[in-house]
Amino acid sequence: MRLSELSERSGVKTATIKYYLREGLLPPGRRVSATQAEYDESHLRRLRLVRALLQVGRLPVATAREVLEHADDESPGRTMRLGAALWALPHGPEPDEAAPETVLARAEVDRLLDRLEWTTAQEIGSLSPVHRSVVASLATLIRLGYPCEGDYLAEHARLMHQVAVRDLDMMETYPTEAEQVEQAIASAVLYEPLLAALRRLAQEEESARRFGL
Repeated sequence: MRLSELSERSGVKTATIKYYLREGLLPPGRRVSATQAEYDESHLRRLRLVRALLQVGRLPVATAREVLEHADDESPGRTMRLGAALWALPHGPEPDEAAPETVLARAEVDRLLDRLEWTTAQEIGSLSPVHRSVVASLATLIRLGYPCEGDYLAEHARLMHQVAVRDLDMMETYPTEAEQVEQAIASAVLYEPLLAALRRLAQEEESARRFGL
């Protein structure tokens, strides 16, 4: 398809598509003449992902470009390829290494991972921004006096593992590895807010059942 058709099918203005091309967010089309190129379904998918990153995730262009570069890198295995792309997404504040609560939180996270037998998370450890985010969040709870004991954490972690299983099951329904990685990135940006909202909705429902309106 030509640029005009890509614009029509995607709902993205041609000027915006050209901007994405210049910024390296969208791969170039197949050149058919000095002034024209052809695009395919992969460009439509990429446009959806770019819009999710920029408009919903509100990522800076440079950060979105880094995420997409990792997504397009076929040299590592699928787990590392996906992990690198997801690690490039924003993950909240870093833990304060000078704070005593961080020491306590890191020890608690280590015990949790050992209890769950999440060996990959143990091996990667603080190299992972996700791991550091968990430590920082738990340290904040400790600092503000909101206890979060091991059984509670383990139960919720197991529930999140069930969610992760469903996520990867859905991801594997896509035919190519590139589409699977793109779907996982989109899910991280689009579905995590939905899951958080569903949790609050479920709390409202359970509260009404227990205590009435």
